[in-house]
Amino acid sequence: MNNDNKVNINWYPGHMAKAKREIQEKIKLVDMVIEIRDARIPLSSENPLLKEIINNKPTLVVLSKADRAEKEITKNWITYFQQQGKEVLALNLLADNVSTIISNACTKMMENKINRLKSKGLINVEIKAMVLGIPNVGKSTLINSVSKRKIAKIADKPGVTRNLQWIKISKEVSLLDTPGVLWPKLENQDSAYLLAITGAINDNILPIEDVVVYAINFLIQNHADKLRRRYDIEVSDDVHETLKNIAISRKCFLKENEIDEKRVYALILKDIRNNQLGAISWEKYEN
Repeated sequence: MNNDNKVNINWYPGHMAKAKREIQEKIKLVDMVIEIRDARIPLSSENPLLKEIINNKPTLVVLSKADRAEKEITKNWITYFQQQGKEVLALNLLADNVSTIISNACTKMMENKINRLKSKGLINVEIKAMVLGIPNVGKSTLINSVSKRKIAKIADKPGVTRNLQWIKISKEVSLLDTPGVLWPKLENQDSAYLLAITGAINDNILPIEDVVVYAINFLIQNHADKLRRRYDIEVSDDVHETLKNIAISRKCFLKENEIDEKRVYALILKDIRNNQLGAISWEKYEN
């Protein structure tokens, strides 16, 4: 998978630095944290900066977009997080009863604090949880699911949520929504490319050809059958030959049968992000 010639990717616009400062200021107001990660890339979608911010706050890890990841691999990731002593849920934020699941998980995690406060005479104890994660990981989808109405803007691109806001999801639990934040330097470029493939980084700054070549290389090695089915092509071990076959199958041409590279790159990324190739886990964990 490594390609020494690929262009390095980094994306840390000004609004992210501002969001990080706001999150640091507000973290003291909450009892716990809900960290959203992408089930397809559970390690790459972890922001290392959040460890410093979260500190010792109880944390619920939610693997979003679970319907877009391979079930058996996601089960392995759940085991991995549980072995680290973390509470973890894998959810389809558009289909599952997210409000009840999240509320129950939060109250269970904070049961000791709730009982302690009730023993002191407090009747209605509210747990406050901050929702954190990288861009385009599903935070806005979660917020809209638990609120039963469209509070947060959703788009299949990063950097849409810019403000912090409170949402009450049950008698016991309120959530603080936050903007998606990356970190200033993406040291691991394999992770950076996985973030780019899954839509966590603004396409306008990406070396799109390199990203698509990286993706197709992975798919040839791990999911050639899905490429074959989706595009009705012969899959070659040569990445560029496979890209050419996809372009021909999808009639991505400029004049005189010249392949329209921009169009075929955009088509492939859109298909990956819209789950058109089927469930794909881009990171694996073997027990």
